[in-house]
Amino acid sequence: MIDGFLALYIFMLAAFCGHEIIAKVPVILHTPLMSGSNFVHGIVLVGAMVALGHADTNIERTIGFIGVLLGAGNAAGGYVVTERMLDMFKSSSRKEG
Repeated sequence: MIDGFLALYIFMLAAFCGHEIIAKVPVILHTPLMSGSNFVHGIVLVGAMVALGHADTNIERTIGFIGVLLGAGNAAGGYVVTERMLDMFKSSSRKEG
């Protein structure tokens, strides 16, 4: 029971710290920050796959599968958003030569 409260405390602390850090990031640094967060999302996806591989019960498998599904969607969505943001910085007139 204590482990559950400790995990909940760590999750709440991480969520609060993450919100405070991200809220203070200037707009110009958003694209490099997205690249770094995409890397972290990939690590989270690998961790979810490892957790799913070690699942023994059906509820663990279900939660692990949902974790892998959400992690993959988050990582792929992050790369799509980053690509769209980088396209905004490309010049609109193409030089032919």
